[in-house]
Amino acid sequence: MDVTKILGMCDHTLLSQTATQAEIRAICDDGMKYHTASVCIPASYVKFAKDYVGDKLTICTVIGFPNGYSTTAVKVFETQDALQNGADEIDMVINIGALKDGRYDEVLGEIKAIKAACGTHVLKVIIETCLLTDEEKIKMCEIVSASGADFIKTSTGFSKAGATFDDVALFAAHVAPHVKIKAAGGISSLEDAEKFVSLGASRLGTSRIVKIVKNMPEQSGY
Repeated sequence: MDVTKILGMCDHTLLSQTATQAEIRAICDDGMKYHTASVCIPASYVKFAKDYVGDKLTICTVIGFPNGYSTTAVKVFETQDALQNGADEIDMVINIGALKDGRYDEVLGEIKAIKAACGTHVLKVIIETCLLTDEEKIKMCEIVSASGADFIKTSTGFSKAGATFDDVALFAAHVAPHVKIKAAGGISSLEDAEKFVSLGASRLGTSRIVKIVKNMPEQSGY
């Protein structure tokens, strides 16, 4: 697969607690240079990044991150605030405890509320696959499919493990056709990125692919 195509699927990510303005500016520079799908950054940096890039780059941020157990009202407020500050896309974390309790209507209602706050903006739903059984993952495929959200996403990258090939294949087998798939967490090579795409992912949450490409001599023409 062409490297530029892979880059165009990457949400170039920096969500470290220690992220500085200089580092956010640097990943925005990389995102614009390598034409990534977006940069995914903390909500506190959305306005800074949007002021910096204007319309040259899509800004994605995270809501209820990384644990997902904020109240729905808080997540909706976070979403509204992020959009007002210039965010283009929202990646939210579900309430994992509610899922495990079988409170499926509550999980669905929360996603619907956040999608309503998003309006036409893209919403990705992080389900944190490493904490779920296969049955719970399949249930979340059904819930996300019914919610109006645009993507189902594997992981925050802040829990026990990130994306796996098996989880992306499971998503592809169980989500509705209108739901896209984002693999995130631990994607460390172009080969892995290509494999995730072949299994059905159309977005990749990663900080490493751009770093790899920057060190490829044949990419010096960017």
